[in-house]
Amino acid sequence: MERAGRILSKLGIKAVEVAGVKTYHLAPGAWTAAVGKTISAHARPVFLEGTRLIVETDDALWQGQLAALRPAILAQLEKVLGAGHIAAIEFRVAPPRRQPARVEAPRVPASGDEADLIKDPVMRRVYRRARRKATA
Repeated sequence: MERAGRILSKLGIKAVEVAGVKTYHLAPGAWTAAVGKTISAHARPVFLEGTRLIVETDDALWQGQLAALRPAILAQLEKVLGAGHIAAIEFRVAPPRRQPARVEAPRVPASGDEADLIKDPVMRRVYRRARRKATA
């Protein structure tokens, strides 16, 4: 089964002209098909400026390796999308993404009394009295 971009290219119709489908809509799917799952896990197409595809990589090592593979990747993208859609690829190192915050379980001392976590003995006594009043 042939890809739609390739069929349209053979007919001489650019994908940009057909039913509102833009090349930048096709680029993410074409990227995974052209480079495979392993590379697409570490490099993601961000946007398309004219015919130049901007791709974010995980780190500088991936950026360097993919820059060396640029001609082969362009050839694969041409096979998937058709000729004339992507003429250049720019690899950029992505800014570090924030990881989700971890929720820590509340610490409970071996005695089972949370007041034992208070280091200051006076404040510990005040806390216990206030707790006793609140529960009475």
